[in-house]
Amino acid sequence: MTATTTTPTAPVGGRPEVDLGENRDPLLKRLFKLQSVWILCVLIAIIAIFSASAGSKFFAWSNFSIITQNVSIWAVLGVGMTFVIITSGIDLSIGSVLVFSSVVAAKVMESMGGDGWGTAIVGIVCATLSGLVWGLVNGWLVAKSKIPPLIVTLGTLSISLGLAQIITDGLDIRAVPDSLTDSIGYGKFLGIPALSIIALVVVIIGGIVLHKTRFGRYTYAIGSNEEAARRVGIKVSGHLIKIYALTGFLAGFAGLLSLAQYATTTIAGQSLTNLNVIAAVVIGGTSIFGGEGSIFGTVVGLFIPAVLLSGFTILGVTPYWQTVAVGSVLIAAVYIDQSRRAAATRGARPSLMGHLARKKK
Repeated sequence: MTATTTTPTAPVGGRPEVDLGENRDPLLKRLFKLQSVWILCVLIAIIAIFSASAGSKFFAWSNFSIITQNVSIWAVLGVGMTFVIITSGIDLSIGSVLVFSSVVAAKVMESMGGDGWGTAIVGIVCATLSGLVWGLVNGWLVAKSKIPPLIVTLGTLSISLGLAQIITDGLDIRAVPDSLTDSIGYGKFLGIPALSIIALVVVIIGGIVLHKTRFGRYTYAIGSNEEAARRVGIKVSGHLIKIYALTGFLAGFAGLLSLAQYATTTIAGQSLTNLNVIAAVVIGGTSIFGGEGSIFGTVVGLFIPAVLLSGFTILGVTPYWQTVAVGSVLIAAVYIDQSRRAAATRGARPSLMGHLARKKK
């Protein structure tokens, strides 16, 4: 899965088509131009450093299993966020929508009682529908009312979290069916956490939709040039509503996964979730200016803070350094992205290596 820049072209046969701007360079040369590939190299370097420093304590299957489980919920959120940022939008509300959806699901399951799958399935439906409603609200306000995404989602962040606290009086609900926690939260398949397998399925589906379908091509087209996309016949407003709805739906689903993992709502525990996911998406090569990005890059970006946290913990370094390291990588990623775009505007489109090489001169 690769980052792609799109240029809308004239309609063909009455149906809008999008030119993906196929690059004729050799595959290896194209790969080294991708920011996500370089970020993968950074991740491998971090793993190598911690493996050399901490030995088997870090480079162990059990440790990587924990790391994978820790990023699973963020991965589900990251899929939706990647779509949004590719359209040059943003969604700050995903953490609060996650909390709201988990609260609604927990309340309904608590009122039903029981620990069976019947109760759990109702909870899943409630969580995803709650997230979907918030996503539709965000999408409608952004696409139809033309309110900037930053303002819309900042507002729904506050509203959804406030409503979750009103519903629960600010207290976490711990009524989660055993079937949910035993099978999804703590369950394993072939030694792999069930939570991670579910997240992997979501990531694969998200990658296929983004990179192999018309829905994904239109997403790139809108992010590259919204007005041009509209002129070739793409229904931009409707598409944006669908994307924000998808993001809300995934936030609701992540709320259910959070319930399964922690067996309680986490009302006060998701304050930085939106920022962490946005940082991971941008670090992974998705441009905050829209039109470029990949699900693969997002997954790599998610693992960097998780690996840093694990390595620092094993080495006895305060985890606060993780925040410093992630913030530094985020600023570097945005700076490089901005520089690449400026160079492209001037008529050249250099690789990251070329950019860094010039900086050394």
